[in-house]
Amino acid sequence: MSDLQSTWWLALVPALGALGWGRRRIQLSLAKHPSLAGHSRWAKRIAGWIPGYAYDDQFVFRADGAPDAVEARRRNGFFRLAGQLTARHPRSIAQSMEASRHISDLQFTRAYRVPFQFSPYVRSHLKLGGFAEGSSGVSITDLDGREFYDLTGSYGVNVMGYDFYKSCMEEASRRVQALGPVLGNLHPCVAWNAERLCRISGKDEVSFHMSGTEAVMQAVRLARYHTRRKYLVRFCGSYHGWWDDVQPGPGNPMPPGCTYTLKEMDEATLRVLATRRDIACVLVNPLQALHPNRPAPGDSTLVDSSRTAGFERERYTEWLRSLREVCTRRGIVLIFDEVFLGFRLAPGGAQEYFGVSADLVTYGKTLGGGFPVGVICGSRRLMGRFREDRPADLCFARGTFNSHPYVMAAMQVFLERLETPEVRALYDTLDERWNRRCAALNARLEGAGLPVRVANLSTVWTFLYLIPSRYNWMLQFYLRAEGLALSWVGSGRLIFSLNYSEGDFQAVADRVVRAASAMQQDGWWDQFPGLDNRSIRRGILREMLGRVRSKRSSAEAGTAPA
Repeated sequence: MSDLQSTWWLALVPALGALGWGRRRIQLSLAKHPSLAGHSRWAKRIAGWIPGYAYDDQFVFRADGAPDAVEARRRNGFFRLAGQLTARHPRSIAQSMEASRHISDLQFTRAYRVPFQFSPYVRSHLKLGGFAEGSSGVSITDLDGREFYDLTGSYGVNVMGYDFYKSCMEEASRRVQALGPVLGNLHPCVAWNAERLCRISGKDEVSFHMSGTEAVMQAVRLARYHTRRKYLVRFCGSYHGWWDDVQPGPGNPMPPGCTYTLKEMDEATLRVLATRRDIACVLVNPLQALHPNRPAPGDSTLVDSSRTAGFERERYTEWLRSLREVCTRRGIVLIFDEVFLGFRLAPGGAQEYFGVSADLVTYGKTLGGGFPVGVICGSRRLMGRFREDRPADLCFARGTFNSHPYVMAAMQVFLERLETPEVRALYDTLDERWNRRCAALNARLEGAGLPVRVANLSTVWTFLYLIPSRYNWMLQFYLRAEGLALSWVGSGRLIFSLNYSEGDFQAVADRVVRAASAMQQDGWWDQFPGLDNRSIRRGILREMLGRVRSKRSSAEAGTAPA
């Protein structure tokens, strides 16, 4: 080869490398969702630009340009509702207000129940209690003795009903009281649980942890350890706990690390998985089947009526099968994060429900029988934490309270009862039962001329809004006034336990219709010329830009902004 040819080849090699890098980069960009939820860096940057401001007493009731008569109806309805809640729940509200001085979580949830522009005014006048002293069946009781139908699901824990878990905890205490709080040495129930979980999950080994977040953390570490790759793929909008790698973007003080956030149910994502060599694992939260590529639908982001949701079982099953195939072919670890949905869809969880087997499965919530827990189930190939041929090469994971006797005993009771005819009966025709209930409620809402509907993934529900409005977040307060307990995200996520009878559900449906009717009568869904979702979002953007300019001008002038 001549010197000229050698020089040409030397120049061509980096050019070819750059071309390959560019192609991979384009593939990755195409696999990202076009919304900010798919672009963590930009989402975090833009979140840092959003100015804090609050509507005053006049604008808070007419942010959509409502005329005086509608503003008066809304104001009257708002303060009537505030008065009802204060009169019915004085002890619960007083306890919550006092405790929030010392509990930062209460401060956060109070501030983020509604869009931030309305939040200061709403939390000053429309107070809610955050304490309870009893539970039974499908209800919880607050400090004032008021009963609520529970739609919080205790964030996913309550699959079987509160009496079920209380009895699991009581039985667990009896079984291990002789051992007490001994840690390190294991109670025999731990071995029983491990064997049963391997049978349920179809895996070889089990690892116990203290929370679902911790279980997912270790599952990802094991995938990285055994593949010798560093990147994980999560899907746009999905939640896997609060640690840095799986929650890039707003809410995380750290920049995105070794994480790709890609579109779910998309061929471009499959192309990325099929061509890259640096991906250790893919994390799937089956809950996203209800709202693919969208974050959890909390009312704090309910600025208009663009919330969407809908579950298509066959389509999502095909997506999981496609993921399974490409992960197998490329040596990527497929992880099902069933911390939230585990044992809610089927006795064998999402693997059984969708008919797709993951490499690692994480559980939590309900599996502890009422106590906190996290679990990983996986193949022997992936669960090992050390290498015989490299004794210093470890994947260390410990926790002081892993396998706590009381937690493990409650888990054993839960798993025993999971096999009983009474519990198995709760799963019979589960989808048909809850889909029928969803359709029946939607028919009632439509028949009453109410601009709201519900969508569901089995017993996990969300509210959808049919006409443009800036006030959909008000529905959560009307629902609470009707005796329905909601989590702090409001109408975004309702979680029923499987033991809801037809009578219980009808009582909830009655309350939903009454709440929506009252909200409509109070003028929150009144329509005006030019009002649509796009105009609402543009108006909010103009507000924000105006606030930014005002602050900049004030800073330059050395004065405080108006």
